[in-house]
Amino acid sequence: MTTEPIVPGDLFARRQTIAGLRALADFLEANPGVPVNEYGWEVSYHPRGTDEDQAAEVDRIAALLDAAPVDDRPDDGHYTVAKTFGRITYKVVHIPARQMDAYDALMSYAPAFDTTTEEAA
Repeated sequence: MTTEPIVPGDLFARRQTIAGLRALADFLEANPGVPVNEYGWEVSYHPRGTDEDQAAEVDRIAALLDAAPVDDRPDDGHYTVAKTFGRITYKVVHIPARQMDAYDALMSYAPAFDTTTEEAA
């Protein structure tokens, strides 16, 4: 298995993310009056690149997580892998380009249903 090189900008973003998660955990622990979701939270990562690049990234991270990917692409779904840590789930999601195109096409009709403008009235 080959690994992609980590560039300095990635390290900075990674450090900030980890620090933010720790700060959130410390804050929640120190402030028991602040509610949390009873069923936990999901942290998701969406790879970039071509469909092939994104699927390969899901596979790469699946190996690191020691988890099996779920392939719902044949049913017009996504390609994902997830691992749960307590009530926190880390999930990698690849949305195929054809699904994004279909969503964008659907959303292109959204202005026709905007009831806040005079044109829709």
